[in-house]
Amino acid sequence: MFLVVALVAGGYAAGVLTGVVGSQPPASSATAASGSVLDEAEARIMAQAARPITQKQLDQAAVEGMLKALGDRWSAYYTEAGYSSFSAGLDGRYSGIGVWLRAAQDGHVYVSSVQKASPAEKAGLLAGDRVLAVDQRTAAAATLGSTASALRGAQGTKVRLRISRDGEPRTVTVVRGAVASSDVDVTRLKGNVDVVRVAAFTRGVGVAVRKAIETQPGEAPLAGVVLDLRGDPGGLLTEAVEVASAFLDGGPVVSYQRRGEAVQHLDALGHGNAGVPLVVLVDDGTASAAEVVAGALQDRNRAVLVGTRTFGKGSIQEPTHLPDGSVIELTVGTYLTPSGRSLDGVGLEPDVLVSSRAGSATAEQRALEVIRGLVAASDTSQRG
Repeated sequence: MFLVVALVAGGYAAGVLTGVVGSQPPASSATAASGSVLDEAEARIMAQAARPITQKQLDQAAVEGMLKALGDRWSAYYTEAGYSSFSAGLDGRYSGIGVWLRAAQDGHVYVSSVQKASPAEKAGLLAGDRVLAVDQRTAAAATLGSTASALRGAQGTKVRLRISRDGEPRTVTVVRGAVASSDVDVTRLKGNVDVVRVAAFTRGVGVAVRKAIETQPGEAPLAGVVLDLRGDPGGLLTEAVEVASAFLDGGPVVSYQRRGEAVQHLDALGHGNAGVPLVVLVDDGTASAAEVVAGALQDRNRAVLVGTRTFGKGSIQEPTHLPDGSVIELTVGTYLTPSGRSLDGVGLEPDVLVSSRAGSATAEQRALEVIRGLVAASDTSQRG
């Protein structure tokens, strides 16, 4: 799997790319000229280039070139098969190696997280590994989406990764397998404190988090929750709203604005556990939809954020289907936290800073110290 950007509730954006042809007056002379140049270039290349190339290949290259002109690293192009695989990944079921990827500010692609018991984990891949190449195709020259697509493939086939770890290059061969696992992992600690780890915001994650913090008949009430969003690259905006809703009793979660449209506000669904003490673990791999959740809970004074500054991806992408079944995914707007903060390129500053050099175990320990303090304070308040 790979970095999945936040998709706005409501489905796909309408519209397809079209060429201007025929004798009808064009919308503008610039548009007509652009269309004729592309048509002429395509005809010349197909007829005269020393190396044969198909119209489909040229069309794909043209679309990718248009997206590159935007200067937006989050916009992407998918073939029909590639987008089908992408969608399957949002359902948590696909054939691949079992990793989430992220694109860093420096343009490099990194492993954001590795699913438990996945082919990637068995092969020894680790979060933080920088992907240099996939099957000899340099990752730096590819988009995040195409790198992720290259990692997927038929079950039982092999994929060769060139990675860099701690500055040392190495080659790892992974046998692809069927990946179907929950992106929510729950650990119950002594004192009825739950650690809820969310690896990505795929479909069904919101419901899984709600169920994780429910008190079953005969059980003691949940004393506290540590919501671990470290290395979570994001996912579906609808799932982010549902996860935030698990800890809020209504009220704002996030707002966003598309170009030329009014601001849209998304509120918590209601009936959440608004009283249980809550700590959210974050790091520089916490991005997109994960930042929506952390930002909402921080702005609403609902949780204490522990860790390092988050990634800072505050833009929203939506897919548009093209006539041949391929898909372009465009950045269509930016989101704001309940207090009106834009996190794009900035990220979230945690309430309790734990240096990344201290290590993940130190951050976890600090989070547990904070949650136990909150639990103690809650108990005192109830007795008082």
